[in-house]
Amino acid sequence: MDIIYILVPLSLVLLSIAIAIFFWAVKSGQFDDMDSPAHRILFDDDDDLPRRSDTNKSADNQSAAPQPSAQRDQPDSHQ
Repeated sequence: MDIIYILVPLSLVLLSIAIAIFFWAVKSGQFDDMDSPAHRILFDDDDDLPRRSDTNKSADNQSAAPQPSAQRDQPDSHQ
């Protein structure tokens, strides 16, 4: 039963610290804009990417996957 005399004041101190941290976060603007960072991932940031040189483009063209065959475009005849 004596532990209650230690735990109640300790919990009050921890609660007051948590409340102080919460009010500090609100005052410093931590909760001002919660939606923009979540939507920012959906937008394309290609403007920030460096440009490739012409030598890399020719190497990319040689390693490109082959085009699909024209036979795949025709309907199946075994229906």
